[in-house]
Amino acid sequence: LENICKVHKALKDPHQTLQNLGRAQLETAKRMGFADAQIAKLMGSNEDAVRAVRKQFGLRPFAKRIDTLAGEFPAPTNYLYTTYNAATDDVAFNEHGTMVLGSGVYRIGSSVEFDWCGVSAIRALRQLGHKTIMVNYNPETVSTDFDECDRLYFDELSYERVRDIYEMETAGGVIVSVGGQLPQNIALRLHQNEVKVLGTSPEKIDAAEDRHRFSQILDSIGVDQPAWKELVSVADAEKFADAVGYPVLIRPSYVLSGAAMNVAYDAEALRSNLELAASVSPEHPVVVTKFIRGARELDIDAVASNGELIKHAVSEHIEDAGVHSGDASLILPPANLSAEVLERVKDIGNKVARAFEISGPFNMQIIMQKNEQTPDHPDLKVIECNLRASRSFPFVSKVMDSNFVEAATRAIVGEGVPKPVDLMKGSDKWPYTAIKVPQFSWTRLAGADPFL
Repeated sequence: LENICKVHKALKDPHQTLQNLGRAQLETAKRMGFADAQIAKLMGSNEDAVRAVRKQFGLRPFAKRIDTLAGEFPAPTNYLYTTYNAATDDVAFNEHGTMVLGSGVYRIGSSVEFDWCGVSAIRALRQLGHKTIMVNYNPETVSTDFDECDRLYFDELSYERVRDIYEMETAGGVIVSVGGQLPQNIALRLHQNEVKVLGTSPEKIDAAEDRHRFSQILDSIGVDQPAWKELVSVADAEKFADAVGYPVLIRPSYVLSGAAMNVAYDAEALRSNLELAASVSPEHPVVVTKFIRGARELDIDAVASNGELIKHAVSEHIEDAGVHSGDASLILPPANLSAEVLERVKDIGNKVARAFEISGPFNMQIIMQKNEQTPDHPDLKVIECNLRASRSFPFVSKVMDSNFVEAATRAIVGEGVPKPVDLMKGSDKWPYTAIKVPQFSWTRLAGADPFL
């Protein structure tokens, strides 16, 4: 700890700049575990500048095998990690595999469903004859089993580390759409720095994650959505809320499972919630939308190839829109949707797939609200779209006996892409109904009522 503190103090010295930073000093910092971003922050620079200096010095991490045999015998495993505390690599970089970014730690909003997606993607790639590289740091996952991929890196899912591994392996490409939100957050930056991101363009991913741009695109393709406004100032937000009427929903960009997403019922709540949203997602816009009460929420999980819808599933939420955040209770096939509504939802999916030129998985949430003027023709408003696999992908794949992630992986690499099929046609005649219910540790929550 003392050594780490010494390095920290030396880097923070006002006389120390990136220009006069020596190779030995930078190597010591990297061996102590300082990330490029940390070094940049201490020196008043930026991560890319630190990386450029590091590359100029020829400093890179080495790939080492995790010894599974306690040093008694050679351990020729595919369990790898990267470190600066080494002088050689334990593997030859001659496979040029396809990288799949995992979901990392299990927590609210990111759980075992994304691990299933990562494993399914790896298996599909291997079926297509690709060498595979999984990057994930959670040993509690199937994707980190020794026989699932050709190479496994137990490493953080940061921009720095992913790019290091990509460059060392001279990988054929990176898949960012099956590991949840973490890989999505670095997709655009990887793309802007000569990393080949496979599938849907990170530019389009960014457009969907950016609440303002996403809302503009929906308007341009004639897809309905709740009334919205990008936050410019608190006064503007209050003016908008007064115009559409409270309650309103505050929606930050690039977050998972509704982080900092709150409903404001008055001006005071609006102000405090806006401050929270801006602090959670400071580099991206915050959008305020009209919060719709008493409406049904629908989920569409889909796969597209070059903007063409290949397959989709429409699930109905048990709770009204706005009750849950992220982990929904779903019914498939939907219990209360007419064939006309299902067709309209499919049409929305087609429009969105074309507008964002999607190649791979995507998920949308749609609000269905009764229209007093046309009772048989409810309003359908899109409230969210993620250009990645969702946590309901394993559920719909199992219920419909069709692996959505396998199809998405084929679309991502452009090999063996299945023909479009409407799996929802005739769903009202299925001999079964499936319900997805989130599991919580009720017994560990004193006084919690497990019944809805």
